[in-house]
Amino acid sequence: MGESQFRRWHRGFTLLELLVVMVIIGLLAGFVAPKYFAQVGKAESRTAQAQVQAIKRAIEQYRLDTGHFPTTEAGLAALTSRPPGEKKWTGPYLEKAAPLDPWERPYVYKSPGDHGDFDLASYGKDGQPGGSGETADITTW
Repeated sequence: MGESQFRRWHRGFTLLELLVVMVIIGLLAGFVAPKYFAQVGKAESRTAQAQVQAIKRAIEQYRLDTGHFPTTEAGLAALTSRPPGEKKWTGPYLEKAAPLDPWERPYVYKSPGDHGDFDLASYGKDGQPGGSGETADITTW
């Protein structure tokens, strides 16, 4: 390798070459990022659906043991610790306290419910009743 070839090889990248590479990386990120974040939203909704179903099963087991659903006042805490005066309670029905939904909000529990014996819901990403897509409610009804 001659002296002039050695200098040309080790002189580094020009500003134009670096800008071209950065533009290419930016374009690739622009195509990949939306698809990635869409999958994250779907995963959060699926997690909430799984949690709602697990809590629903625990509530139903509570009813089988006690003859009634936990009251709205007792809430989901009745699944992990005996409510005052509840003689037939044989829990805990959940290993630990009911989790927060994937958006860090507590699940909404009401008994008797507006849609059945009890209502259990997460109001989705926006935290408001209703919505569609990522903001849709995840419910037992």
